[in-house]
Order: sequence, then structure tokens, then C-alpha cells
Amino acid sequence: MLYAPSFYAIMHRRWLVNKTNPEYITYLSKTASVSPVLAQIFMNRGIKTPVEISSFLNPHISQLSDPFDIQGVKIAVDRILTAKTSGEKVLVHGDYDVDGLSATAIILKALKMLGIDSHYFIPNRMEHGYGFNLSSVRKAKQTGAALIITVDCGITSFEAAALCKKEGIDVIITDHHEPIRSQNENPPSPPFGKGGIAALKIPSPSRGEGKGGGDRIQEFLLPDALVIVNPKISNHKSSISDLSGAGVAFKLAQALATVHNPQFAIHDFLDLAALGTMADVVPLTGENRLIAKEGLRLIEDGIRPGLRALKKVSGIEGKVLKPGLLSFTIIPRINAAGRVSDSNDVIKLLLTDSEDEALDISSWLDKLNLERQQIEEDVYQAAIYKLNSKGVSPVIVLSSEGWHQGVIGIVASRIAEAFYRPTFIISIEGNIARGSARSIPSVDIYKALTGCKEFLAGFGGHKQAAGLKLESKNILSFEECINRIVSETLTEKDFIPSLEIDAVVDFSDINFNLTKELGMLEPFGFGNAEPLLGAKRLEVLYPKIVKDNHLKMKLRQDNQSIDAIGFDMAVFFDKLEASTTIDAVFTPFINEWEGARSLQLNLKALRPSL
Repeated sequence: MLYAPSFYAIMHRRWLVNKTNPEYITYLSKTASVSPVLAQIFMNRGIKTPVEISSFLNPHISQLSDPFDIQGVKIAVDRILTAKTSGEKVLVHGDYDVDGLSATAIILKALKMLGIDSHYFIPNRMEHGYGFNLSSVRKAKQTGAALIITVDCGITSFEAAALCKKEGIDVIITDHHEPIRSQNENPPSPPFGKGGIAALKIPSPSRGEGKGGGDRIQEFLLPDALVIVNPKISNHKSSISDLSGAGVAFKLAQALATVHNPQFAIHDFLDLAALGTMADVVPLTGENRLIAKEGLRLIEDGIRPGLRALKKVSGIEGKVLKPGLLSFTIIPRINAAGRVSDSNDVIKLLLTDSEDEALDISSWLDKLNLERQQIEEDVYQAAIYKLNSKGVSPVIVLSSEGWHQGVIGIVASRIAEAFYRPTFIISIEGNIARGSARSIPSVDIYKALTGCKEFLAGFGGHKQAAGLKLESKNILSFEECINRIVSETLTEKDFIPSLEIDAVVDFSDINFNLTKELGMLEPFGFGNAEPLLGAKRLEVLYPKIVKDNHLKMKLRQDNQSIDAIGFDMAVFFDKLEASTTIDAVFTPFINEWEGARSLQLNLKALRPSL
């Protein structure tokens, strides 16, 4: 079997140790009543005062920001309440990934609580493609909807918005993806649309329409919708700038709760908002951290039949839930529907009160996920075969006829992680090709794509992930263009993954209190990674390989020894025999076994002591 050298990123990394003025660390440790190690971690993450530390460690629902701070929310709320008063039908246009499906469920639930006749449309990936498009407009006309609310999409849907305006259908776009900046780009070409483009200036808004961004004015090219609710079209960087699609939908629901119904409890939406937030890999800081932490508790408590059933089929009933666990259990099962089938029943799952219906749909998703895994592995192996033949470039671009579009994003992510290169996986269907991209921290893939737009029919996304469409004949020219842009902007060092170590510690610093402190930083995820500690000149005792691929040993420093486990690190075993004194990077945790509790180190990297 062919495979990527996934251990490359483990074996070849730059170790970077964050350092701070030790006197300030001592001061912060005393004034915030935390250990010096935790004080160092907070400093590394830009949390530098006792007040900021207290706020981070003790998030509470009362700390949610005013939803009307987001530009456009007031107009959106007024239009939705007009639909209620007028008895209009509303269509919610969603997306087929977890973030988009969670956002759809949030808005639908809010509309139904208001008594609004609401419907939804989730595009089929293969039939309709991605985003708010003409299919949704046709659906709105069929249902007689006077208002469309998009979630997790729409920020570049110029053609659909223009057609809605022509048909007399109002559109509220809620999204979190990057808007097109007009000062850097010409108006987009089809399929984005031939018209319906509004070059919008975002000045300091008036009271009640969001917080201003000073005197600086930023122009965007935006669809001609009634209103656009997207924190990324504001100049004001805040705790809500990096919301997920479900997070933006949650803020709209929060605003409706504020102005309409005191029984409109925001707790009814927090679990769904957390699900979308954790699935979309947005930074778990600011408001995202609060949503994830509060929502995880609700998912763990099992208040929603659909999520309770998903936990059951995933085998995680009764377990402590963390974002990392969800990303391997509930999230891929929900995503499987959009990848290899149709996602409409997922909305039923997220909103049903029926235990039987929830279990039926969850079991169906479980089977779809197994199918998705096999399809993904087939495409991955085919992609690695091609890569082994052509070699690794600064940007990896692989294409083939018939690769399933539902899994090319996952395959791109796996290859990008394994080879530490921006990666494009492109599926060809005749004259048209569609691709998915995943990047590395040093490459803004969305910005790089703008430099190759002459070869593209359309694209959209974020700094670290994007989708694109192009004519098949342009794939080679696009590959040359994207490689040239990245090669001109990066150095060799940028292609070497780095390991950022939060603090260098002695084994005497590691105790049960420290592990408890580190646990207070949860939930961990993008933007709030699990802390990494380092220790030097450790003696290796009794190394052995367990369960085929894991490395187990004792590490000793001075007179103190601690058990250590390195998952998928058996490749280091032979090197340990040649060098018994090592430096290690790890996260300490409490191992519980047969009623006993002991300290253990979860190893992340090893090297011979310098």
C-alpha cells in the first residue's frame, strides 16, 4: 500500500520556545493566582493581565456580546419581524457541511418559535454545487417565499442575489467567509454573475448598527442583497470577527430573542452553535470559546434527541466531550451526508423531538460514514500514487477524472498535513474541474488564488481552506501560476513545520495541580491549542512498543521519573537505543486505571539532547 510519510512533520520540525521576561511572569503568577507555567502560557497567547486571565478562565453566558454590534443585524431583525406580521413565507438556504447545517437548524428553530411559515433548502453537492445559487431562487418561487435567509454562504453570490431582486424576493445574507475586496480585485466573472454587484463602503456605522472602525474606510464587492450580516465586512476587529457560520446565525437568533420574546431562550441554540463552531475550525477564542464551552456542556447533557442519538451510534455515550473527540465521531457522521448523499434529513435530525426518528437518521449517517471512509481512502491512495510519480512542489496540485467531490477536501487536508505543503485536489468531469484546497499557516491560500483568477471560473473560502472551479484545460496553467506565487513569497524555512513550546519545565514543576490548571484552558482547538511543555536532558528507561505503533517508556530527570506514552511514535524506538538522553515535548495528564491516578506525559516530539 502506498502512503504519505506522515511522520515527516514529527521528525523534521523546528522547536521554538516562547520566552518572556521572568520578572513579569512572577508578577502575573502572583497577582492572578496561577502557576508560573500557566502565566507563561497566557503570555504566549496574548492574555497579559489578571483581569484578562480571569475572563478567559471563567467564561459565562452573560459575557455574550450585543448581537447588534454586528453590522446589518438590526435591518435583518426588522425584516424578519415584518415577515411575521405580514404572514410571509421564509426560505432558509443552508450548506451541506456541519457548520451550514447547524446554522440552518438555528435559524429555522428561531423562525418557528416566532410562528413564521419557514422552509429550508440544502443544496446537493453533486446536483446543485456549493453556495447560494439559482436553484435556491427556484425553490423560493416554488414555495412562495418572499424572503430568503442564507446561512454560511452567500457573500459572493452575485447572480442569485441579482435574480432575487428582479423577482421581488428580499435576501438576508448571513455568512462568515471572506468578502471580495474591491481595491485589490476587479469585479468577479461568471459564474459569480454578470451584474448585481454593489461596491460597498463600510464607514463608522451609526448607533444601533454596529461598532465603528474609526475613520478608515474599507470597500468590498458585495451581492445586492437587502442586508448582509457578516463580521468580516466590518473594519472593527473584535471577539466576534472570527465567528463560524453557525456563530453568525446564533447572533441573529440572539438578536431576535432580545427584541421579541422573553421565553426565546438562547440556550435553545447554544449546542447547535457550538457544533458548527467546532466543526468549522475557527479560532476557539473570544466569543467562539464561550459558545464552544457552554454548548459542549449542553451536548454532553444530551438535551437534543438528535445529538443524543449521534453520540449513541458513535459509541461516546457517557464520555466527557471535547472538540477533538467530536471531530472523530459526531462531526464526520454529519458531514458524510453532504459528502456522499443528501443532507436534508440532517436538519430533521437536529430539530426532531422523536427519539425513534433521531436514532433512524443517526444509524443511516453511521452507514454513510463507513461508505465515505472507503471512498476517501481510494481517492487518497490514488492521489499519493500520482504525487509519488510527479514529486513534491511548493504547492501540491493533483487532479484526475472521477475523484469523488465529496472527499477531495479531506484528502487535500491529509496530504497538506503529511507533506506540509498547500494542497489542491481537483476532480475533473469533462471540460469542467472542481477542486478543494488546504493550506499551511504561512500561506494565505485565498489571497494566492486571487493572483491566479485568470485561470479560474470561480473560487471562495478562507486563508487556510478554499474551493475552486476551472476549465480542465487550465489546470496545468493554474498549477504553474499558484506555484510561482507561493515560491516568490516563501522561503525554505516556511516549508518546515514548527513546534511552538509554551514553556520549558523541570519535572519538579509537573504535578496534579498543574494538570488541573491546564484543563481550565479547555476547550482546545484551533487558536487555543493544547499547551506544549518541554524538558531537557531526560534519561530514557524501559522503552518499548505497545499496540504495534505506540511508544511507551519512563523518563527520568534528577531523581523524579514519570511514565510517558507517544501515540504513533514507534518510529523513534531505534533512535532511543542509540541515544538514551533526550529532550522531549509533551502535555502532562492524569492517567486513571483501576481506581488509581498517576501523572503521565503525552509525548509530541523527541530529539537527542543538545
